[in-house]
Amino acid sequence: MRVMVLIKADKDSEAGVMPSEQLLTEMGQYNEELVKAGIMLAGEGLHPSSKGARVRFEGKQRSVIDGPFAETKELLAGFWLWQVRSMEEAIEWVKRCPNPMGVSSEVEIRPVFESEDFGAEFTPELREQEERLREQIAARH
Repeated sequence: MRVMVLIKADKDSEAGVMPSEQLLTEMGQYNEELVKAGIMLAGEGLHPSSKGARVRFEGKQRSVIDGPFAETKELLAGFWLWQVRSMEEAIEWVKRCPNPMGVSSEVEIRPVFESEDFGAEFTPELREQEERLREQIAARH
């Protein structure tokens, strides 16, 4: 199963404070463990919301809201995409993670939808399209 591991932002990450050399070193070592274990598919840190935007959908209308966004506890500072056997395995890996914000922080784990999760609505034609797109993405990298 694939899971998205979401690192929650804090006031420092939202202010653009960069991680310490020690934390970067610890995270680098942790990422090496994830790669060697065949867990990590992707992972990146995110710039503060002040450099971002949101697009709000209201029916057919679209409106753009420029950052920063007020509710820090709902914002993300980074993510990993992992391939694990179970949610329990993902939880155990997160427990081994260096504390991403140093003091108080939160990491969220969410399963990624797989083709079989969508049922009959995900027709053979849609499945074929999805597979073709994944192949095109892989070929670019």
